[in-house]
Amino acid sequence: MRELRGYFGIGAEGISKPMNLGALLRTAHAFGASFTFSVAAPRAMQEAYLADTSKSASHVPYYPWASISDMALPQGCQLVGIELTEDAVDLPSFKHPPAAAYVLGREKGDLSAEMLSRCAHVVRIPTRFCINLSLAGALVMYDRVVSLGGYPPRPIMPGGPDEGVRRRRPKP
Repeated sequence: MRELRGYFGIGAEGISKPMNLGALLRTAHAFGASFTFSVAAPRAMQEAYLADTSKSASHVPYYPWASISDMALPQGCQLVGIELTEDAVDLPSFKHPPAAAYVLGREKGDLSAEMLSRCAHVVRIPTRFCINLSLAGALVMYDRVVSLGGYPPRPIMPGGPDEGVRRRRPKP
């Protein structure tokens, strides 16, 4: 994976399904997140490790904040809400801040009004309806990597940068 400038964290407010949290933590680790978090999540989230097969807690700090007032983001880090609101910016049109913390809403509801008021930006994934929380997080992180990762513009014709030549991923 290409080296990105800046840093990001990702988490959810009121997440209630341990497998969604585990999948989000694992995906955040894979995309190079600097930290992960939850806000106002039930204590029963200990099962999240079952979906986190990468053991991200050994590599990426996780902050389980009890409330919005407990959130302590790094100085200069912009909070970006991911929500289907009428005034939200469509993700493909959004310029990601170099230092960002992305927050997703609960599985059965939206980001709270208090959380939305703390967000510097609100972004929506252009779908017809809400999608799974961990999938939404993966799409946001992928978009960040693609837009800030220094990749060249996509070719006009289908295929990769060198037509007809397949590139193999370098081994770590």
